[in-house]
Amino acid sequence: MTTPRAAWGRRLAAAAVIAVLAYGAVVAAGLKSAETLLFVRTERQPADVIVVLGGDGPPRAAQAAALYRAGAAPRVLVSGGGDCADIRRLIAETGVPMEVIQIECASRNTWENALFSAPILSAMGARRAILVTSWFHSRRALACFERTAPQLEWMSAPVEPGGSVWQMMGRSDGLWVMKEYVKLGWYSLRYGIAV
Repeated sequence: MTTPRAAWGRRLAAAAVIAVLAYGAVVAAGLKSAETLLFVRTERQPADVIVVLGGDGPPRAAQAAALYRAGAAPRVLVSGGGDCADIRRLIAETGVPMEVIQIECASRNTWENALFSAPILSAMGARRAILVTSWFHSRRALACFERTAPQLEWMSAPVEPGGSVWQMMGRSDGLWVMKEYVKLGWYSLRYGIAV
């Protein structure tokens, strides 16, 4: 005979399994939709400056350096407190002259990256800029920069995804992608960015 306590334990275990499966389905759907909903890659034209955001430093630095070496723009602006000097160094180590790389190291988030970079870009006389960030961060970042520096023509050249949706589920990338949905909604409400 099954005791009420044993029956309750089985129901609790079944509920836990269902919750885990539902969570997995939500994560898989979020990751599968991410390239459509979060990823913005635009056609590139010659620009005045490459703006690379702090955060995931080495891949973003490599992307910015490759763009510079390909002649996409004659200057680079690194924006982001915490790792701006490291990203500048990484870019310079690839042969990009240190004197063409400016840094903005006071910003603590994407909105501040855009807000604090806007006057620097204006002082440069920039009219066209290429934004470099992680692929899943590109929609929010581009919206912030378009909002704070609307006088510039913005292009997006993010670091490309590093693997399939299923590979991302097993790495920290998956968590960052899922967090980005929340951040995109928050920035839309808090800063009025168009997404």
